[in-house]
Amino acid sequence: MSAPRSLTIVGIAALLWNLMGDASFVAQYSMDTAELAKTDPYTARIFAQMPTWAWAAFAVSVVTGTLGSILLLMRRAAAVALYLISLIAIIMTFGHSFFGTDMLAIKGWTATLFPALIFVLGIAQFLYARAQVTKGVLR
Repeated sequence: MSAPRSLTIVGIAALLWNLMGDASFVAQYSMDTAELAKTDPYTARIFAQMPTWAWAAFAVSVVTGTLGSILLLMRRAAAVALYLISLIAIIMTFGHSFFGTDMLAIKGWTATLFPALIFVLGIAQFLYARAQVTKGVLR
């Protein structure tokens, strides 16, 4: 079956989105928390105290999202599994941020807006890839 035009458009958009996630991970993981503390001491403290498993979940979420997007563009059904792993890792990452810290008390519910967008886009990527498998586009 030939791939719908939407596959290329969605695949490229998803790849660019996930590459931004990769860049965000690298920037946050390698940032100088002492320097960040000068402008945002609370966030610097949260990053400094973030457990290894949460950093690992963050890394897994962005890497598997990127690989899922590449496989989507290559029309491979394995994209579905990678997007699912990414989604689970997103839940773990933000679960820690919101339930393992006092972030909501300090920053308020507006701190959930961008993470909610990330979660919704993670679901959308998974559902889109799964639909393409069902249609026989991904193999």
